Amino acid sequence: MPVYLTRVFHPDGVRTQRVDAPDRQSVAAALGVAPQHVLDVQELAAAKAGGSGRAAGKAFPLQLFSQELSVLLDAGISLLEALNTLREKEASESVRLALDAVISHIEQGQALSVALREQPQAFDELICAIVAANERTGQLSAALAQHARYLAWVESLRARLIAACVYPLMLLSVGGAVILFLLLYVLPRFAGILDGLGNDLPWASRVLIGFGQTAGAHPFAVLAGIAALGVLAVAVWRQPGLRRRVQASLWTMPGLGPRLRVLALARLYRSLAMLLASGVPVLASLRIVQDVVAEPWRPAVAAAAAQIERGERLSEALEANDLATPVARRMVRVGERSGEVAAMLERAAAFHDEEAARLTELLTRAINPALMLIMGVLIGGIIVLMYLPIFQLVEQVQ
Repeated sequence: MPVYLTRVFHPDGVRTQRVDAPDRQSVAAALGVAPQHVLDVQELAAAKAGGSGRAAGKAFPLQLFSQELSVLLDAGISLLEALNTLREKEASESVRLALDAVISHIEQGQALSVALREQPQAFDELICAIVAANERTGQLSAALAQHARYLAWVESLRARLIAACVYPLMLLSVGGAVILFLLLYVLPRFAGILDGLGNDLPWASRVLIGFGQTAGAHPFAVLAGIAALGVLAVAVWRQPGLRRRVQASLWTMPGLGPRLRVLALARLYRSLAMLLASGVPVLASLRIVQDVVAEPWRPAVAAAAAQIERGERLSEALEANDLATPVARRMVRVGERSGEVAAMLERAAAFHDEEAARLTELLTRAINPALMLIMGVLIGGIIVLMYLPIFQLVEQVQ
């Protein structure tokens, strides 16, 4: 049954409520109020298993929320007033509705962590756990600031990797466009000129000219076939099983796989460090970050959590499940002896941050030249096969 986020007029003020109803027309009846008292209705997407789903539409700006709420709380503004301030300045309707729901729960006397958990489409378990561990200790603003820095680091890492992939994608797009131009425009005209040579042409040139004749006669059919192949490729890629197999193959590739592993472990260490520094127990932290790390490592994190539950140390659990780099292994052991596990995990993550630069360098120095070589061979091969019959004609005339 769909879930709706509503703004309802009550004698004591406007409240934001979540309600299950078959459709929008049934929302008022489900709330037990007159239809004219329902001011606004927005359908929320169903949450994923484990409460980590996000509503369809614009994603909630968690980093900005944590950063701005931290600044307002540091300035001495009360929590309710700070949330109202964030709500008033927000332009996105979906974000305003989520903040309205949080404010409504706070006005009813509930804790901030409880209010955030009631909005799984906007707030994940990571921020809920951090808020729950710090809202009664007076360290909420510091914890939110740390969460904002963590999300900024994640976004910076994603931006660097995306930037490294922009040039290869541009190269593939331009190269593909040139190949299509040659096959659909230039080649059919060569085919008409060279058709009279018959079997005197090389085999590869005959195949290419045959394709040129077909493409020249049915250009829209060729374009439709290429578009259909693209749609089919997208549909196949959307299959979860195929994506998992492709991701698993990336993790085992020489050169790329070890760097991806280190980046995933750096994110794991930084997430654990943030939760432990906020006062979340080790076992609960591991269970929370299980949905944060890359999918190939989630079973290992679950196994490490099971070992912690049996009473083993964090360093032993990480090492037994291949979740510890040599640097992290030694730092965590030092942290366990000194009681500074969170600080040591943060240092281990910072130590591996340089791996992101190495990965982007690998993409730039290895993948880009390889793509240029492939495109050059394809385009050059087409041009050579087109001009080869002309060279033969020149030789026969001489």
